[in-house]
Amino acid sequence: MGVPFTFIHAADLHLDSPFRGLTKTPAAVRDALSEATFVALQRLTETAIAENADFIVIAGDLFDEADRSLKAQLALVREWEKLDRHGVGIYVIHGNHDHLGGRRAALTLPSNVHIFGAEAVECKPAYRRDGELAAYIYGISYGERAVTRNLVPQYSRREDGPYHIAMLHGNVGGDAEHDSYAPCRLDELKQSGFDYWALGHIHKREILNEAHPCIVYPGNTQGRNPRERGVKGCYVARVGEDGLAELAFSPLGPVLWEVAELSIAGAETEQELLDQLMKLADDIGGQSGGRPVMLRLILNGRGALHGELAEQTAAAALLESLQRELEPAQGEAWVYIYSLEIETGAMTDWQALLQEDSFAGELYRLGMQLEANEEEWRRFASSALGELASHGKLGRRSRELREALPLRLLEEARELAVQLTAGRRNE
Repeated sequence: MGVPFTFIHAADLHLDSPFRGLTKTPAAVRDALSEATFVALQRLTETAIAENADFIVIAGDLFDEADRSLKAQLALVREWEKLDRHGVGIYVIHGNHDHLGGRRAALTLPSNVHIFGAEAVECKPAYRRDGELAAYIYGISYGERAVTRNLVPQYSRREDGPYHIAMLHGNVGGDAEHDSYAPCRLDELKQSGFDYWALGHIHKREILNEAHPCIVYPGNTQGRNPRERGVKGCYVARVGEDGLAELAFSPLGPVLWEVAELSIAGAETEQELLDQLMKLADDIGGQSGGRPVMLRLILNGRGALHGELAEQTAAAALLESLQRELEPAQGEAWVYIYSLEIETGAMTDWQALLQEDSFAGELYRLGMQLEANEEEWRRFASSALGELASHGKLGRRSRELREALPLRLLEEARELAVQLTAGRRNE
């Protein structure tokens, strides 16, 4: 039997992440985003103190770049000094973004911090605040950015000790959305003999295995771009005398990235649509838990406003109006719509068109035929795009399209072509 203890598992802090491409946003938005990773760090400290955590494990990518900013390093040392005064231990591995080969300032770390090296897997004891041994912690840092070998075979559990935590910054199971650094299989971790695998690198929060052993990705502490949506934070793990861990997610990130869709089917006028979009943004803000929201809106469905929205300037004008109405203010929980995408369709009787003896009907039937046969669609599209290969400006874009050729392009092209030919016929 072991002793009960509490620890926090965090990863991928990415301190001082630059949030590129938002130079034209209001000052309140820029300020909130530039400070977001630092606020998440401060909340990590506050959570550890409030939860009476005995120690924290951080599974890599504390910094956004290998040549880490001085601001980020000073902020980290400042928070670690606070935790030292409360008797909270810190155990850290470095990952691909902040590998040990990067430049660092010559700062003195408090005595409660242990940084695992990159030469071999180390094992360090972790203690409760009262000084009693709680667990052994194992880890290895990246010495360079791209560690493509499986590190799991290097981990070997001691025979003694009440609880064993292995820290790993890597890709378990081959997640296609992240680089394949330190790749390994889930079954390797399950059979390793450790009690808890504290993972980092994948920014999506996920418990890969709840039973013994716990295998956990806490996700990053603050979303950094539109792909990293939702509430971000860390896990608080309470380990009982029986060696079983009870996990509780604790939010840290101060800013949310979200996406929402709205159908134009119920809007007859631009004002009605604008009112519906404002209400949607207001509802999302009300569900954010008081956090500012970076929001991407998608207009879809079929309706009377499709023709107006198809104009290139319409989306820009609508977005500008929404941003003006929802002007973010310093110190408030704002909703900032940074993107408005149009994926709408016309109110066309497609079933009737399918039977129609006309050029538009023939064009629509061809599109349906291509959609049902992906190989035929790719041949048809490649042939059509091939004529653009020698074009100075469009050549590269046509080559990119020929490599991907998603069916979404076929759907958009079919609808646009049918609308144009049907419109000329009606004229």
